[in-house]
Amino acid sequence: MNPPALTAVRAGLSRGWIEFRQSVTTRDDLVSHGGLALVFTVVALFMRSQNVDGTGVPIASMWMAGMMGLVVATQGLMGVAQTLTAEREDGTLLRAKAIPDGTVGYLVGKAVHITLVTASLVAVLLVVALLLMDGFRVGGPAAWATLAWVLILGLMAMAPLGAIAGSLISNPRVVMTVLMVPFMAMMGVSGVFYQVSGFPEWLQWIAQATPLYWIALGMRSAFLPDSMLAVEIAQSWRLDQAALVLGAWAVVGFLAAVPVLRRMARRESGSRVEAGRRRAMQRG
Repeated sequence: MNPPALTAVRAGLSRGWIEFRQSVTTRDDLVSHGGLALVFTVVALFMRSQNVDGTGVPIASMWMAGMMGLVVATQGLMGVAQTLTAEREDGTLLRAKAIPDGTVGYLVGKAVHITLVTASLVAVLLVVALLLMDGFRVGGPAAWATLAWVLILGLMAMAPLGAIAGSLISNPRVVMTVLMVPFMAMMGVSGVFYQVSGFPEWLQWIAQATPLYWIALGMRSAFLPDSMLAVEIAQSWRLDQAALVLGAWAVVGFLAAVPVLRRMARRESGSRVEAGRRRAMQRG
């Protein structure tokens, strides 16, 4: 790596850490990042006395594992899309492009920021689950390793989709609205909060085509007992398949996102940024 690029990477690492600290000390960011997780956690607390049929595992424990997967997917998709759209409008992307290797530093910073935010949210959910949920446990080094690679591969699978969406949507205030419908549809079929093994076979195949299904499955494998396998497809955690599918989504998503991002970067100019600022001021 040449010296300017190395400097850009270091600057990106520092930028990512600074943005993370701002995120955990700003009320609006805390609500944005943790609001959904808080809602589902409260709901899960009222379901601690009910078990998943045939497993002996409380539904609340399954929900908490699913919530961890949902946090990864939400940050990768919506977090990236919203950040990219907002920072394109306020000129951050244009300024990064004007600096030698500035785009490298920008991307490194965003990767660090989103990874740290996601890891911190998952950590909070993990502590709550370990303290309050029966049947939720950490099985040892293998469980921690599974958590780590599922989190990283899950973000890598979802982030390119967020980058594509952020490149195509011009108004940062409608990003969540535009993405919510397809994301809720994916969440509905992917078995985040219930098992898809009872679905019709054709719907099971659709579920297994989504990255969210495999992220949630990986989280369940890390923290729930093997008795949960009774209601999983093929009665197996299938972690090798999870890694392959998430890796495939990451590679295909990256290949699709690169030309879209390049096209967006070429179109950025001072006049476009100024026009975006005027539109933002008019919207209030």
